[in-house]
Amino acid sequence: MRMQIFIPQDTTALALGADKVSSLVAKGAESRGLHADIIRNGSRGMFWLEPLVEVQTKSGRIAFGPVNTSDVDSVLDALQASLDGKVLIDHALYLGEVKQIEYLAKQQRLTFKRSGIADPACITSYQRLQGFVGLTKALSMTGQDIVDELKNSGLRGRGGAAFPAGIKWQTVLDTAGEQKYIVCNADEGDSGTFADRLLMESDPYQLIEGMTIAGLAVGANQGYIYLRSEYPVAHKILNIAIERATDAGFLGANVCNSGKDFFLEVRLGAGAYICGEETSLLESLEGKRGMVRAKPPLPAIEGLFGKPTVVNNVLTLGAVASILEQGSDIYKNFGMGRSRGTLAVQLAGNVKRGGLIELAFGVTLREVVEDFGCGTLSGRPIRAIQMGGPLGAFLPKSQWDTPLDYEAFSAIKAMIGHGGIVVFDDTVDMAAQARFAMEFCVIESCGKCTPCRIGSVRGVEVIDRIVANEDRDNNLILLHDLCDTMELGSLCAMGGMTPFPVRSALTYFEEDFGISSRGDH
Repeated sequence: MRMQIFIPQDTTALALGADKVSSLVAKGAESRGLHADIIRNGSRGMFWLEPLVEVQTKSGRIAFGPVNTSDVDSVLDALQASLDGKVLIDHALYLGEVKQIEYLAKQQRLTFKRSGIADPACITSYQRLQGFVGLTKALSMTGQDIVDELKNSGLRGRGGAAFPAGIKWQTVLDTAGEQKYIVCNADEGDSGTFADRLLMESDPYQLIEGMTIAGLAVGANQGYIYLRSEYPVAHKILNIAIERATDAGFLGANVCNSGKDFFLEVRLGAGAYICGEETSLLESLEGKRGMVRAKPPLPAIEGLFGKPTVVNNVLTLGAVASILEQGSDIYKNFGMGRSRGTLAVQLAGNVKRGGLIELAFGVTLREVVEDFGCGTLSGRPIRAIQMGGPLGAFLPKSQWDTPLDYEAFSAIKAMIGHGGIVVFDDTVDMAAQARFAMEFCVIESCGKCTPCRIGSVRGVEVIDRIVANEDRDNNLILLHDLCDTMELGSLCAMGGMTPFPVRSALTYFEEDFGISSRGDH
């Protein structure tokens, strides 16, 4: 019997030396007479353990990690001794059964349930793991039945806006048009986010399946994945998966002999943060400069090339496959309030155990950071947590018990966004972070509207004056007025939400601006 050894091939594992580890494992196994197949799987999302080396045994998958090149020989020695029946595995990097690793065992994985189990490009493995079950069910349903199932699930857009996905699909379904499109927003640009990339690199067929189901639901026969240009590994894997899915009849003409067509292409993004905004993305996809469109009309009515278009995030479309496979009632039983299902939390920044954590809505921010992240990497106290990317508010200790729920976060003038969490210890300069928010807007604004284009430039200047104690009181008033103008007058969230991190920094970390503190927050 041949041994199966799994070593991830996703971007994070590769950056940490997975290719070199894989090569050494193959050579070491051969020299020891171990009959081993090296399978390049996707990551489980436990990035603090990468490269994670897994081995299939009679009792289950076991793991070692993080395995560096200098660890390979000793890992293989320990593994060989165990297989020979001489001793139990005794190695400092031995983690036991993968599914029993606490970080993974405490999660509720729906969208990422297949992540890390097999070669992501292997369509046979995907089918063996219940892949395309949702698509098969969808092919027996009417478009309205599929949309109703999505509505019942309570799924909201995971890209940040949290708009009910079923309502968007209903609008496209109800809008007349000989040509309709499904567009996947894979231009993942928020700081501390990587869930889209991980899904595409670890389970690309799930995205393909979700987009095909969307096409069946609204009557679209063409889909595009607008992929961030900085994701070459995802680009390669997606193209392989699309080709294999087409060859197998799950994509292209006459999907699964249903008489219905759905074609899918990957298009690389323009390297601009603003193209993560759906209308700017559509402009870029049409070959134009990425500029925000005024709404109405909504993309669901006049989207790509002026046709009715579903624009959803990778995680939203990935969740669709799970919902159709398991049923909307099962999916909506996870979560709280109007936030149903699970959230892919991405834990990054100054944290010991960074990675992807999929949990039902309702867990608190503190639980995620402390129970999963285990505090800061520096060992110093956490001072601030930013959630929702560069436009998200900075949250002080007093707000860490807020449950991860869209409405709960909105109530404290914060947002969940794409689920990215960035942790800062007590050495952070919050005035510098507020300045960075404005400076980021300066660089990434499409320039179409004055509040965003000019307001962000003035914001940097005003913050500099406040920190330098130049007429501080009046400049503080000016900064708040400027934030009001940007929030209320900007065309899209780029300018409209830049005030969130600035205001939160001013409110909860005022001493960093040279303002006398009003007490512990």
